[in-house]
Amino acid sequence: MPDLLRRHKSKIIAIANQKGGVGKTTTTINLGASLAEAGKRVLLIDLDPQGNASTGLGLLPEDRSVTTYDFLLGDVAGLDAAQSTDVDNLLIIPATTDLSSADVELISNEKRSFLLHDALRDLAMDELKIDYILIDCPPSLNILTVNAMVAAHSIIVPLQSEFFALEGLSQLMLSLRDVRDTANPDLRIEGVVLTMYDKRNNLSQQVEKDARDNLGSLVFKTVVPRNVRLSEAPSFAQSVLDYDTTSTGSAAYRDLAAELIAREAP
Repeated sequence: MPDLLRRHKSKIIAIANQKGGVGKTTTTINLGASLAEAGKRVLLIDLDPQGNASTGLGLLPEDRSVTTYDFLLGDVAGLDAAQSTDVDNLLIIPATTDLSSADVELISNEKRSFLLHDALRDLAMDELKIDYILIDCPPSLNILTVNAMVAAHSIIVPLQSEFFALEGLSQLMLSLRDVRDTANPDLRIEGVVLTMYDKRNNLSQQVEKDARDNLGSLVFKTVVPRNVRLSEAPSFAQSVLDYDTTSTGSAAYRDLAAELIAREAP
């Protein structure tokens, strides 16, 4: 439903794939950093109980006294939950393992699927003046991922360039259809981004061909390569843009951000 009362319109994008290890958190962090570098104001919602996006942006456990769990339950407003990071224009609401109990604790809540939707649409959020909200989903189709889908305008799906990659999309597509039918009819796929791509590898090339043949323009033109710098950056609690701004990983996420911004142009 349109947010008729909003003064500042934020584009809400869930980064989702029920498979782990596909570059989901890497994409959330580095796409967020690239959008911020391009002058957009970005809020990252860490909705994964592992809290890897929070760690990857330098938030120590003791820095997470207020988390997405508090934000979901309505105990803390977004204005108070959002924390700055070392990246200009990039804010984060961090996660801890408290989120891992959400499935059980929220089961009796009649609005359990709409908690994030309602929290993000609190009019006080306008004061943050956010252009993009990126939600890092857990690697499973649980109540947290459903919350992200109900809250989001669209979904970006990181797709690892490996055998059976496309087959793994089927369950996500079914969940997306269910959410459209029951809670968020306007939800759409923003795009599929190929990750861990090795242009020297015939398999990567075949996965790209299959993806583009089957999904057409849903697949971003940008592909994210296998890149050592991308793998190293989280251990230094930095985005790859800060860790090695000239790396191929940095170039790829800058291109992905530019492609995303261009889609919003009138």
